[in-house]
Amino acid sequence: MEYSFYDFLKLLGSLALFLYGMKIMSEGLQKFAGDRLRKILTAMTTNRVTGVLTGVLITALIQSSSATTVMVVSFVNAGLLTLSQSIGVIMGANIGTTVTAWIISALGFKVDIAAMALPLLAVGVPLLFSGKSNRKSIGEFIFGFSFLFMGLSLLKTNAPDLSKNPEMLSFVQNYTDMGFGSVMLFVLIGTILTMIVQASAATMAITLIMCANGWISFELGAALVLGENIGTTITANLAALTANTQARRAALAHLVFNVFGVIWVLCLFKPFTMGVSWFVEDIMKTPDPAVAVSFKLSAFHTTFNICNVLILIWFVKLIEKTVCKIIPQREQDEEYRLRFITGGMLSTAELSILQARKEINLFAERTHRMFGMVRDLLHTTNENDFNKLFSRVEKYENISDSMEVEIANYLNQVSEGRLSSESKLQIRSMLREVTEIESIGDSCYNLARTINRKHRSEMDFTQKQYDHIEQMFKLTDDALSQMIALVEDEHHTIDVNKSFNIEHEINNYRNQLKNQNVLDVNNKEYDYQMGVHYMDIITECEKLGDYVVNVVEAGSNVKEKKA
Repeated sequence: MEYSFYDFLKLLGSLALFLYGMKIMSEGLQKFAGDRLRKILTAMTTNRVTGVLTGVLITALIQSSSATTVMVVSFVNAGLLTLSQSIGVIMGANIGTTVTAWIISALGFKVDIAAMALPLLAVGVPLLFSGKSNRKSIGEFIFGFSFLFMGLSLLKTNAPDLSKNPEMLSFVQNYTDMGFGSVMLFVLIGTILTMIVQASAATMAITLIMCANGWISFELGAALVLGENIGTTITANLAALTANTQARRAALAHLVFNVFGVIWVLCLFKPFTMGVSWFVEDIMKTPDPAVAVSFKLSAFHTTFNICNVLILIWFVKLIEKTVCKIIPQREQDEEYRLRFITGGMLSTAELSILQARKEINLFAERTHRMFGMVRDLLHTTNENDFNKLFSRVEKYENISDSMEVEIANYLNQVSEGRLSSESKLQIRSMLREVTEIESIGDSCYNLARTINRKHRSEMDFTQKQYDHIEQMFKLTDDALSQMIALVEDEHHTIDVNKSFNIEHEINNYRNQLKNQNVLDVNNKEYDYQMGVHYMDIITECEKLGDYVVNVVEAGSNVKEKKA
């Protein structure tokens, strides 16, 4: 048998179809149940056992432990899950991912699911082109399911038949008779292969095919499976590279958990594999050798992960302490970095919107804090304190500019993923909010600069001017407080009309002070230059109020459309 480069490309294409099917199926489910998944994760992790069950459920649903662990890392990063809760969910994800192997073993080798793939695609097409996003998501799931099994069938067809190619077979056999050394080698191969493919389900499918065709023994297939369990942790660790300390700890906990499991199974490798073989051969009584070996691998994968969870569930606190020692808390986590969103969390686009929402809430709070500094700056007379506070406002302005760019870039990346129409609408609204919040930061900086110019001059405002500015500042602060309450209001219980009423008050007060200023300058109560500084502050506050209303409108428009 000659195995040409064209045949090799067909094999790669089959693997690509399998992976694409897995991705489409996973994304379809995430979109269909995005909010539900979010609620399940946050509500069902009250203790270790429910955390593990949650991980099993989510991973069995979306058929990707990598997607679950990336989601968990992102939730830890967003402060929705504690490190301890996340470890439980990750343990459950390891059990949930074994469902894939059973589906392939039970259906992929016994029933020709690929024959059903085309009829399933015919059912999925009308749903895919449906106007309703829920139906579209179900259509995507059906397409993904069909592609997955078409890819599996083509993988079996296009894989080289080593039994008819003695040279290739002897090459493999050179590494299969080294005793425990072969086991360790195949653990390494499984790790590297899964790190490259970034999907343990794909390498599990390849392992099942290799064992079913008799190219490697069940023991070496089990060694590959152990390697896959280590390799699958790379996705979450990559996602956590740019995350905060707690998220990086959660990703490391996944690696520690899996590596420890592989170590103890390798210590008991012979009795463990013999026990699984006995169970499948004597208890399940599977006569077909190809099906029997695939059942053995699936049983090994499941038993290993369940035993690992049963052992380590009692040591969650110890794992937590270990990862905290390996990744210590920085002396001070950067106060001004993005706290909730990172560049590596885009494998679950639908769920990434939650992280962006929390970051926008934080952005709004920071601009409010910045306005508080401006109010303090007006009454700071000590030169040293004044310069420090003005520098802090300048620093916040730079942070504000950076946050706008980073959040907008993140939202643009998320919008390129597969999203429901509601989520696309939400992203447009969030982009507008980010722009307007950055404008609030600009207004705060403009106010600080005006106060700085007044400070550098030798004259001061009159008490009446101070009283008017304080009243305007109070109205503006009320507007900002109301805006933050509305931005954070998930249940839409706060009346938006209050924001519009405050804006009308600000406009009317500005007009009143503008007219009064002309009279006061004419009456020589203060000179023209102080009148300019005074009205610059008043006018800038009115502009800031406009930006606040724009943020409120952007948020309320999307809420109305969703309702």
